[in-house]
Amino acid sequence: MYNIIPLLLILVSLSVIIVIVAKKFSVLAALDVANIPAEKEAKFKERIISNRLKRNVVKWWAKAGRRLKPAGAALGNFFRSSLSKLYQLKNDYQAGPDAKIDAAKTIDRLFAQAEEFKARDDLDAAEKKYIEIIGLDSKNLRAFKELGRIYFARKEFEEAKQTFEHLLKLKEDDEEANAQTHFNLAQVYQAMGKWPEAVKSLKKALKIEPANPKYLDTMLVISIIIKDKALALDVYGKLVKANPDNHKLEDFKKQIDEM
Repeated sequence: MYNIIPLLLILVSLSVIIVIVAKKFSVLAALDVANIPAEKEAKFKERIISNRLKRNVVKWWAKAGRRLKPAGAALGNFFRSSLSKLYQLKNDYQAGPDAKIDAAKTIDRLFAQAEEFKARDDLDAAEKKYIEIIGLDSKNLRAFKELGRIYFARKEFEEAKQTFEHLLKLKEDDEEANAQTHFNLAQVYQAMGKWPEAVKSLKKALKIEPANPKYLDTMLVISIIIKDKALALDVYGKLVKANPDNHKLEDFKKQIDEM
């Protein structure tokens, strides 16, 4: 019969590893998501945490197995039980009531800090705060909106486009908010010179708010740029009804007549 002392030493060592890894959950949960594509950020930290747990414990288990092969079955059972406990600890850390309360407070604090940075025109620092918020809450609509606006203000149009597109995938309950996001996306396409995409986004915004003067005004400007007279006349008529005091109406009519 093989010596039980090495087995006991291995079990004790594995327990120590479990404690060490468990203490690292706060670090793992605070991973930076700055370079994560928008559609993957909700799954990224989950995958990283799982992979690190497996690497830390499995690597040690492989070494132990080579040294004490006869005890493999017993250690295997212990490993599976330990890994299960680690996952449970991770879930408790991420989803526990206290963690949720702490996360909500942290998010409020980060929003306040971001507003202060924006007031000082420090968009880079504000961007980091919004990314931190998304790291804590991958479906935080306000954070995505603000992040998209920052990218647009910095003329990082591709990033702004991706952010607003992802925001639309989250599907807000407020239809007017969705219309605003379609309009924001249209502005991005307009800045990029992608006129068909801009028109498409504006039509979606106007489908929700057909008499919105801002949306109609922008659609009219674009229709004149792309020389779509039929669209321009249609939008012009709607704009006259929606906002008869618009001081640009006379100029718009002149440009349409010259098309």
